[in-house]
Amino acid sequence: MKVLVLGNGGREHALVWKLRQSSRISKLYCAPGNGGIAEEAECLPVDLKNLDSLVALGQQMRPDLTVVGPELPLTLGVVDEFTRRGWPAFGPTKAAAQLESSKSFAKELLQRHRIPTAPYAICDSVEEVRAALAHFHAPVVVKADGLAAGKGVVIATSKEEAASVAAEMFSGKMVGEAGTRVVLEECLKGDELSFLVLSDGERVAPLVAAQDHKRAGDGDTGPNTGGMGAYSTQSIIDDKMRDWLVHHIARPAVAGMKAEGAEFKGVLYCGLMMTARGPMVLEFNCRFGDPETQPILMRLESDLVDALEASIAGRVSEGDFKWSADASVCVVMASGGYPGTFEVGKKITGLSQAGAVEGVKVFHAGTSKLDGEFYTAGGRVLGVSARAPELQTAVARAYEACEKIRFDGAHYRKDIAGRALKK
Repeated sequence: MKVLVLGNGGREHALVWKLRQSSRISKLYCAPGNGGIAEEAECLPVDLKNLDSLVALGQQMRPDLTVVGPELPLTLGVVDEFTRRGWPAFGPTKAAAQLESSKSFAKELLQRHRIPTAPYAICDSVEEVRAALAHFHAPVVVKADGLAAGKGVVIATSKEEAASVAAEMFSGKMVGEAGTRVVLEECLKGDELSFLVLSDGERVAPLVAAQDHKRAGDGDTGPNTGGMGAYSTQSIIDDKMRDWLVHHIARPAVAGMKAEGAEFKGVLYCGLMMTARGPMVLEFNCRFGDPETQPILMRLESDLVDALEASIAGRVSEGDFKWSADASVCVVMASGGYPGTFEVGKKITGLSQAGAVEGVKVFHAGTSKLDGEFYTAGGRVLGVSARAPELQTAVARAYEACEKIRFDGAHYRKDIAGRALKK
């Protein structure tokens, strides 16, 4: 079969890498891809922000399966358009993708279906923000309603800061159109957890859990990013907690969407805070996470194509996945200045030496290739990932590989999975 992956980041490289292992695939494409993905799939030009461009590519290729990586094409309706033309596509429709494209939509759905989440207020002006803040204690979480590439969330330490952040979001200077509406939330305390399930619109099958590291600096300091690393182990949650999350969060969300006329097919990413009061939903994403996909897929031992087709066909079951008991980790190497302003075009060396470390796979997130050499082409450049029987060994392997890679301005957190290792 002919398979197309849409996207150009580390998540898409991980998807390509895992899909390439399927004996069912005769030809694998990625659009637009990146320097590293081009080593494992044929890369084709496309504008991910333009639905006409995506449809034109589909018309040219007529793929047997399309896997949509990033959120923007989903919110544009690429799955709707491909499905309407008879090209099977994995992911939610435009209506279902509102779970990610609008935080206010997601919060209201959570409330309607009694799914645990933080108290909140939806505001359309600075005046509404100031009035709503009377009902909150600092710190307060300020979220841009729309898509902001993981950077539309600020934890304000005071109500004055919260009002100021909201004003900056409304002005468009901070996150553009994503900030035309703002959601205020109570700041929850606990450990974050990324819990992903595969859905066919009715049934769900859980993937192994992972933990992301959002802040730019060690010790969870600095600004929020798209994610600086993640890890996955069997011990993040036990079977009892996994079943609770399925029955009280994932399944009610999918059932709620179906009841409201927006059936959800694809991967539902439940971003959770494990609080003293129990798990609470921080956010929903409507696709594989990045960088969580890298360590999750490193543990997957069954055919990913079969699972994706089960979602499309409406026959998802718990048996769709077989997992390794090993631990896995991904350390993101970023450009200097990320998540702020950064330069691209820096030559990358040491990739082959890093990839030779036992258990390591280097996924490319923001790279280009010219005359056989790799160069930086984004904020998050590489996802240096490793698998091993124990988390400590996986972490050691990933960092050993990171030390072999060089490019000007490279930086990465030195404490990915650190809290888990201390426990």
